[in-house]
Amino acid sequence: MTVRTPARIALLAASAALVLTACAGADAPADEADAAAQTTEQTQQTGTSQVQVAATYTEGGDGPAFTYDTELVPAGATVEVTNSEADGSTTTTLRVEGLVPNRTYGSHAHTEPCTPTDGGDAGPHFQYSLDPVTPSVDPAYANAQNEIWLDVTTDENGAGEATSTVPWAFPDDRRAASVVLHEEPTATHAGHAGTAGGRPACVTVDF
Repeated sequence: MTVRTPARIALLAASAALVLTACAGADAPADEADAAAQTTEQTQQTGTSQVQVAATYTEGGDGPAFTYDTELVPAGATVEVTNSEADGSTTTTLRVEGLVPNRTYGSHAHTEPCTPTDGGDAGPHFQYSLDPVTPSVDPAYANAQNEIWLDVTTDENGAGEATSTVPWAFPDDRRAASVVLHEEPTATHAGHAGTAGGRPACVTVDF
């Protein structure tokens, strides 16, 4: 007959606890894998995609965010762009900090990535329905439903946020590539629609 002293009983209990812990740990990766698979499946079912860029505006360098006019967009100011597509629509949000306080900047999604030296390299505004005339200043094409407009007004600390929702998703063969800050609010009248002055800053976005 085996005599189970208090010390032996405690040792047996500890061994049992270790076995249970090991079993639970073995199951955890499978549970996590199942959760990840479910998340991926839900994303595919809804057709939702999410991209986000958070960067600091710099003069030159590797980017992805550049300032070409440090009086309007100081080096060290920050920018964040979030974009999502769902149910045939596209929502884009722009957040900035460190800009000139109490000022409105025009802002739009553009067709090309930014370069370190020239905001013009970002190309024209991205348009879902392309205007056959260049530059596009016709309100039938240059408007906030056919383009992504993100005019932003800063607060007393130079921070601001703007959101655009348009009733379309990017075509498979054409996507925007950047968000440009302009020096003036965006015009809407014929002959000037979509214009907003110079381009003091740009951030490349993988839409």
